[in-house]
Amino acid sequence: MIIAVDFDGTIVEHEYPKIGKPKLFAFETLKAMQDKGDQLILWTYRSGKELNAAVEFCKNNGIEFYAVNKNYPEEVYDDSVSRKILADVYIDDRNLGGFKDWSEVWQILNPDLFDDDVKKQMKKISVPKKPFWKK
Repeated sequence: MIIAVDFDGTIVEHEYPKIGKPKLFAFETLKAMQDKGDQLILWTYRSGKELNAAVEFCKNNGIEFYAVNKNYPEEVYDDSVSRKILADVYIDDRNLGGFKDWSEVWQILNPDLFDDDVKKQMKKISVPKKPFWKK
């Protein structure tokens, strides 16, 4: 799947223009999505130095996005290109009904992998032996 993910209020607590604390399980869930082959696009209001800071923050937490505010890395934005990101799923704190927590996001997107026993659930996906935060 192609998944467009917002930053402020979704990956981190909303503290724009600062970077808030990571939301519980945000980076672990995003990493698991990438491990199973999903393409993640950072889809955010941020631009310039605030955008660069968000991208670097995510990279430091083990997530490198397929594209940032673009449909694909080589896309050049001008007036002939829509600013709407083409994705299968959009994860944003501005969803109707508000942001679901990351465990609920995982359950909705991966019902076949969900198990009430977290240890059993994690065995169903291929996760690297060494966690990304212990590199």
